[in-house]
Amino acid sequence: MRLGGPVFEKTTDPQAWAAAVKALGYRAAYCPLDADADDATVAAYAAAAAEADVVIAEVGAWSNSIASDEAVRRQSLDKCIRQLGLAERIGARCCVNIAGSRGPVWHGPHGDDVTDATFDLIVRTVREIVDAVQPTRTYYTLEMMQWVLPDSADSYLELIEAVDRERFGVHLDPVNLVNCPRRYFDTTSLLTDTIRALGPHVRSCHAKDVLLGDGAIVHLDEIRPGLGKLDYATYLRELDKLDPDTPLMMEHLPDAEQYAAAAQYIRSVADAEGVAL
Repeated sequence: MRLGGPVFEKTTDPQAWAAAVKALGYRAAYCPLDADADDATVAAYAAAAAEADVVIAEVGAWSNSIASDEAVRRQSLDKCIRQLGLAERIGARCCVNIAGSRGPVWHGPHGDDVTDATFDLIVRTVREIVDAVQPTRTYYTLEMMQWVLPDSADSYLELIEAVDRERFGVHLDPVNLVNCPRRYFDTTSLLTDTIRALGPHVRSCHAKDVLLGDGAIVHLDEIRPGLGKLDYATYLRELDKLDPDTPLMMEHLPDAEQYAAAAQYIRSVADAEGVAL
Protein backbone atom coordinates (compact mmCIF):
# COMPACT_ATOMS: atom_id res chain seq x y z
CA MET A 1 0.00 0.00 0.00
CA ARG A 2 0.97 3.65 -0.26
CA LEU A 3 0.77 6.09 2.65
CA GLY A 4 -0.34 9.63 1.90
CA GLY A 5 -1.89 12.78 3.30
CA PRO A 6 -2.40 16.47 2.65
CA VAL A 7 0.44 18.70 1.45
CA PHE A 8 0.55 22.04 3.25
CA GLU A 9 3.10 23.67 0.95
CA LYS A 10 1.34 26.05 -1.44
CA THR A 11 2.47 25.87 -5.04
CA THR A 12 1.03 25.96 -8.54
CA ASP A 13 4.01 24.16 -10.04
CA PRO A 14 3.42 20.44 -10.67
CA GLN A 15 7.06 19.47 -10.10
CA ALA A 16 7.22 21.42 -6.84
CA TRP A 17 3.98 19.78 -5.69
CA ALA A 18 5.34 16.30 -6.44
CA ALA A 19 8.57 17.15 -4.63
CA ALA A 20 6.60 18.31 -1.58
CA VAL A 21 4.70 15.01 -1.54
CA LYS A 22 7.95 13.06 -1.69
CA ALA A 23 9.57 15.23 0.99
CA LEU A 24 6.88 14.06 3.41
CA GLY A 25 7.75 10.45 2.63
CA TYR A 26 4.39 9.89 0.93
CA ARG A 27 3.80 7.67 -2.08
CA ALA A 28 0.18 8.76 -2.53
CA ALA A 29 -1.49 12.15 -2.60
CA TYR A 30 -4.87 13.82 -2.72
CA CYS A 31 -5.67 15.37 -6.08
CA PRO A 32 -4.30 18.94 -5.97
CA LEU A 33 -6.74 20.28 -8.60
CA ASP A 34 -10.48 20.71 -9.02
CA ALA A 35 -12.69 20.18 -12.03
CA ASP A 36 -12.13 23.70 -13.34
CA ALA A 37 -8.50 22.90 -14.19
CA ASP A 38 -7.76 22.89 -17.90
CA ASP A 39 -6.52 19.78 -19.67
CA ALA A 40 -2.93 21.02 -19.96
CA THR A 41 -2.67 21.65 -16.22
CA VAL A 42 -4.23 18.29 -15.42
CA ALA A 43 -1.81 16.54 -17.76
CA ALA A 44 1.16 18.35 -16.19
CA TYR A 45 0.21 17.22 -12.68
CA ALA A 46 -0.45 13.68 -13.87
CA ALA A 47 2.99 13.58 -15.49
CA ALA A 48 4.70 15.00 -12.39
CA ALA A 49 3.01 12.39 -10.21
CA ALA A 50 4.00 9.56 -12.52
CA GLU A 51 7.61 10.77 -12.70
CA ALA A 52 7.80 10.93 -8.89
CA ASP A 53 6.06 7.55 -8.46
CA VAL A 54 3.17 9.18 -6.61
CA VAL A 55 -0.33 7.72 -6.96
CA ILE A 56 -3.13 10.28 -7.00
CA ALA A 57 -5.45 8.54 -4.57
CA GLU A 58 -8.74 10.34 -4.80
CA VAL A 59 -10.70 13.32 -6.04
CA GLY A 60 -13.26 14.54 -3.52
CA ALA A 61 -16.84 15.26 -4.58
CA TRP A 62 -18.16 16.09 -1.12
CA SER A 63 -21.82 17.06 -1.46
CA ASN A 64 -25.34 15.76 -0.85
CA SER A 65 -26.40 13.83 -3.92
CA ILE A 66 -29.46 12.35 -2.16
CA ALA A 67 -30.68 15.65 -0.71
CA SER A 68 -34.42 16.05 -0.16
CA ASP A 69 -34.19 19.46 -1.82
CA GLU A 70 -34.09 18.59 -5.52
CA ALA A 71 -32.17 21.75 -6.45
CA VAL A 72 -29.45 20.88 -3.93
CA ARG A 73 -29.42 17.32 -5.21
CA ARG A 74 -29.02 18.37 -8.84
CA GLN A 75 -26.19 20.74 -7.88
CA SER A 76 -24.46 17.85 -6.11
CA LEU A 77 -24.93 15.53 -9.08
CA ASP A 78 -23.31 18.11 -11.33
CA LYS A 79 -20.37 18.41 -8.94
CA CYS A 80 -19.95 14.64 -8.70
CA ILE A 81 -20.01 14.26 -12.48
CA ARG A 82 -17.45 17.03 -12.95
CA GLN A 83 -15.16 15.68 -10.21
CA LEU A 84 -15.39 12.13 -11.57
CA GLY A 85 -14.44 13.61 -14.92
CA LEU A 86 -11.39 15.18 -13.30
CA ALA A 87 -10.45 11.84 -11.70
CA GLU A 88 -10.66 10.26 -15.14
CA ARG A 89 -8.52 12.97 -16.73
CA ILE A 90 -5.80 12.90 -14.09
CA GLY A 91 -5.81 9.13 -13.60
CA ALA A 92 -6.80 9.14 -9.92
CA ARG A 93 -7.64 5.87 -8.24
CA CYS A 94 -11.16 7.11 -7.56
CA CYS A 95 -13.57 9.94 -7.10
CA VAL A 96 -15.13 9.75 -3.63
CA ASN A 97 -18.21 11.13 -1.94
CA ILE A 98 -20.47 9.96 0.85
CA ALA A 99 -23.99 8.95 -0.13
CA GLY A 100 -25.30 12.07 1.61
CA SER A 101 -28.39 12.43 3.79
CA ARG A 102 -32.11 12.95 3.46
CA GLY A 103 -31.93 15.37 6.37
CA PRO A 104 -31.02 19.08 6.56
CA VAL A 105 -27.30 18.45 7.24
CA TRP A 106 -25.59 16.90 4.22
CA HIS A 107 -23.27 14.77 6.35
CA GLY A 108 -25.63 14.30 9.29
CA PRO A 109 -28.03 11.53 10.31
CA HIS A 110 -31.71 11.28 9.42
CA GLY A 111 -34.26 8.56 10.02
CA ASP A 112 -34.78 8.00 6.28
CA ASP A 113 -31.09 7.40 5.53
CA VAL A 114 -31.23 3.61 5.96
CA THR A 115 -34.59 2.92 4.32
CA ASP A 116 -35.20 0.83 1.20
CA ALA A 117 -36.34 3.97 -0.61
CA THR A 118 -33.02 5.68 0.11
CA PHE A 119 -31.11 2.57 -1.00
CA ASP A 120 -32.95 2.76 -4.33
CA LEU A 121 -32.20 6.48 -4.59
CA ILE A 122 -28.50 5.86 -3.99
CA VAL A 123 -28.50 3.22 -6.72
CA ARG A 124 -30.10 5.60 -9.22
CA THR A 125 -27.75 8.39 -8.20
CA VAL A 126 -24.55 6.36 -8.59
CA ARG A 127 -25.71 5.06 -11.95
CA GLU A 128 -26.44 8.58 -13.20
CA ILE A 129 -22.99 9.81 -12.15
CA VAL A 130 -21.07 6.87 -13.60
CA ASP A 131 -23.10 6.77 -16.82
CA ALA A 132 -22.57 10.50 -17.40
CA VAL A 133 -18.78 10.09 -17.39
CA GLN A 134 -18.33 6.47 -18.47
CA PRO A 135 -14.85 6.29 -16.92
CA THR A 136 -12.28 3.78 -18.09
CA ARG A 137 -9.33 4.78 -15.86
CA THR A 138 -10.95 5.60 -12.53
CA TYR A 139 -13.90 4.64 -10.32
CA TYR A 140 -16.72 6.39 -8.51
CA THR A 141 -16.83 5.36 -4.85
CA LEU A 142 -18.82 6.01 -1.69
CA GLU A 143 -17.20 6.35 1.69
CA MET A 144 -19.05 4.16 4.18
CA MET A 145 -20.65 6.10 7.03
CA GLN A 146 -22.16 5.37 10.43
CA TRP A 147 -25.70 6.39 9.61
CA VAL A 148 -26.27 6.12 5.87
CA LEU A 149 -25.90 3.28 3.39
CA PRO A 150 -23.51 1.66 2.79
CA ASP A 151 -22.81 1.16 6.50
CA SER A 152 -21.27 -2.33 6.38
CA ALA A 153 -19.48 -4.70 4.04
CA ASP A 154 -22.74 -6.53 3.38
CA SER A 155 -24.66 -3.37 2.49
CA TYR A 156 -21.82 -2.23 0.22
CA LEU A 157 -21.82 -5.56 -1.63
CA GLU A 158 -25.59 -5.31 -1.98
CA LEU A 159 -25.16 -1.80 -3.39
CA ILE A 160 -22.46 -2.90 -5.84
CA GLU A 161 -24.75 -5.63 -7.15
CA ALA A 162 -27.71 -3.26 -7.46
CA VAL A 163 -25.76 -0.45 -9.15
CA ASP A 164 -24.33 -2.95 -11.64
CA ARG A 165 -21.63 -0.68 -13.02
CA GLU A 166 -18.05 -1.90 -13.48
CA ARG A 167 -16.61 1.48 -12.52
CA PHE A 168 -18.35 1.69 -9.16
CA GLY A 169 -15.83 0.77 -6.47
CA VAL A 170 -15.24 0.94 -2.73
CA HIS A 171 -13.73 3.64 -0.56
CA LEU A 172 -12.74 2.16 2.79
CA ASP A 173 -12.80 4.14 6.03
CA PRO A 174 -13.18 1.58 8.82
CA VAL A 175 -13.45 4.18 11.58
CA ASN A 176 -16.75 5.22 10.00
CA LEU A 177 -18.03 1.68 10.53
CA VAL A 178 -17.47 1.88 14.29
CA ASN A 179 -20.94 3.00 15.31
CA CYS A 180 -21.50 0.98 18.51
CA PRO A 181 -19.52 -0.51 21.43
CA ARG A 182 -19.59 -4.01 19.94
CA ARG A 183 -17.69 -2.85 16.89
CA TYR A 184 -15.47 -0.54 18.94
CA PHE A 185 -14.21 -3.33 21.19
CA ASP A 186 -13.61 -5.74 18.31
CA THR A 187 -12.12 -3.71 15.49
CA THR A 188 -9.92 -6.71 14.70
CA SER A 189 -12.88 -8.72 13.42
CA LEU A 190 -14.46 -5.65 11.85
CA LEU A 191 -11.32 -4.94 9.84
CA THR A 192 -10.66 -8.54 8.86
CA ASP A 193 -14.21 -9.28 7.77
CA THR A 194 -14.70 -5.98 5.94
CA ILE A 195 -11.46 -5.98 3.99
CA ARG A 196 -11.71 -9.63 3.03
CA ALA A 197 -15.26 -9.06 1.76
CA LEU A 198 -14.59 -5.84 -0.13
CA GLY A 199 -10.89 -6.18 -0.97
CA PRO A 200 -11.14 -6.63 -4.76
CA HIS A 201 -13.27 -3.48 -4.99
CA VAL A 202 -11.20 -1.18 -2.74
CA ARG A 203 -9.75 1.85 -4.53
CA SER A 204 -8.58 4.07 -1.65
CA CYS A 205 -8.62 4.07 2.17
CA HIS A 206 -8.58 6.58 5.00
CA ALA A 207 -6.39 6.45 8.09
CA LYS A 208 -7.76 7.81 11.34
CA ASP A 209 -8.76 6.41 14.74
CA VAL A 210 -11.72 6.26 17.11
CA LEU A 211 -12.14 6.71 20.86
CA LEU A 212 -15.16 5.77 22.99
CA GLY A 213 -16.04 8.16 25.80
CA ASP A 214 -16.90 6.95 29.30
CA GLY A 215 -20.16 8.84 29.74
CA ALA A 216 -23.56 7.23 30.26
CA ILE A 217 -24.52 7.80 26.61
CA VAL A 218 -22.43 6.22 23.85
CA HIS A 219 -20.16 8.86 22.36
CA LEU A 220 -17.47 8.14 19.76
CA ASP A 221 -14.81 10.64 18.71
CA GLU A 222 -12.54 10.63 15.70
CA ILE A 223 -8.93 10.95 16.82
CA ARG A 224 -5.38 10.80 15.52
CA PRO A 225 -4.10 7.36 14.47
CA GLY A 226 -2.51 5.63 17.45
CA LEU A 227 -4.59 7.38 20.10
CA GLY A 228 -7.72 5.28 19.75
CA LYS A 229 -8.97 1.71 19.50
CA LEU A 230 -8.56 0.84 15.83
CA ASP A 231 -6.36 -2.24 15.45
CA TYR A 232 -3.77 -0.78 13.08
CA ALA A 233 -1.68 -3.94 12.98
CA THR A 234 -4.62 -5.85 11.54
CA TYR A 235 -5.60 -2.93 9.30
CA LEU A 236 -2.15 -2.76 7.70
CA ARG A 237 -1.76 -6.53 7.42
CA GLU A 238 -5.10 -6.88 5.64
CA LEU A 239 -4.48 -3.92 3.32
CA ASP A 240 -1.10 -5.39 2.46
CA LYS A 241 -2.95 -8.29 0.81
CA LEU A 242 -4.63 -5.94 -1.67
CA ASP A 243 -3.35 -4.15 -4.75
CA PRO A 244 0.09 -2.78 -3.77
CA ASP A 245 -0.91 0.65 -5.11
CA THR A 246 -3.84 0.93 -2.69
CA PRO A 247 -3.56 4.35 -1.00
CA LEU A 248 -3.91 4.83 2.76
CA MET A 249 -4.69 8.52 3.23
CA MET A 250 -4.55 10.38 6.53
CA GLU A 251 -7.19 13.07 7.00
CA HIS A 252 -8.96 15.52 9.33
CA LEU A 253 -5.93 16.54 11.41
CA PRO A 254 -5.38 20.22 12.23
CA ASP A 255 -1.79 20.81 11.15
CA ALA A 256 1.40 19.41 9.67
CA GLU A 257 2.75 18.41 13.08
CA GLN A 258 -0.25 16.21 13.79
CA TYR A 259 0.07 14.56 10.38
CA ALA A 260 3.75 13.91 11.05
CA ALA A 261 2.87 12.25 14.36
CA ALA A 262 0.17 10.14 12.69
CA ALA A 263 2.55 9.09 9.92
CA GLN A 264 5.22 8.17 12.45
CA TYR A 265 2.76 5.94 14.30
CA ILE A 266 1.49 4.22 11.15
CA ARG A 267 5.04 3.64 9.91
CA SER A 268 6.06 2.20 13.29
CA VAL A 269 3.20 -0.33 13.14
CA ALA A 270 4.04 -1.13 9.52
CA ASP A 271 7.68 -1.76 10.44
CA ALA A 272 6.66 -4.06 13.28
CA GLU A 273 4.35 -6.01 10.96
CA GLY A 274 6.80 -6.15 8.06
CA VAL A 275 4.47 -4.13 5.82
CA ALA A 276 5.84 -1.79 3.16
CA LEU A 277 4.35 1.70 2.83
